[in-house]
Parts: sequence; C-alpha cells; structure tokens
Amino acid sequence: MAAYVLADVTILDPDVYEDYRRQVGAGIEKYGGRYLVRGGASEVFEGGWRPNRLIVLEFPDMDGLRRWYQSDDYQALLRIRQSVARSNVIAVQGV
Repeated sequence: MAAYVLADVTILDPDVYEDYRRQVGAGIEKYGGRYLVRGGASEVFEGGWRPNRLIVLEFPDMDGLRRWYQSDDYQALLRIRQSVARSNVIAVQGV
C-alpha cells in the first residue's frame, strides 16, 4: 500500500537549501519514491493552513519510506535541511 510524505517547508537560507535539493532526489528514487508535489502554487479552500513550500512524496509502502528517511545518506542531508529550513513533516499510509 502506497505511503506518502507531506512536508511544509520554510526556507531560511536558499543557497544552502539548493544544495540539499540537488542531492535529495537520488536517495528518494533509490528507495522507490517519487515527487508528486514540489513547491508549486497552492490555494487554500478551507481553514487557516497556509503552506509555504509544500512537498508530497510517494513511496510504494511505509517500509520503503522509513528505510529512505532513516538511511545514513538521508540523515546526512536531513541535518543540512534542518539547519537552513523550518519544516513540518508527516508520513501517512495510503488506501
């Protein structure tokens, strides 16, 4: 069953974040993931959530998603992202 990462990211240092962005895609693909949304324009229909930069990733299953997120390669990149951006990130299993 597919699993998804939803991330709302506020970039504080665009130059360093760009370095993260260039590197992260290969690891996502390595674990079977793919981008569905990568910071496109959004429109609020209900509520007060105003995402800054919305990212949606799809993985074949939650196990693959966890393997990617917990991998040594991504943990190194995660430290970079966390140093230059504020993020809210969740994983959710699809139906």
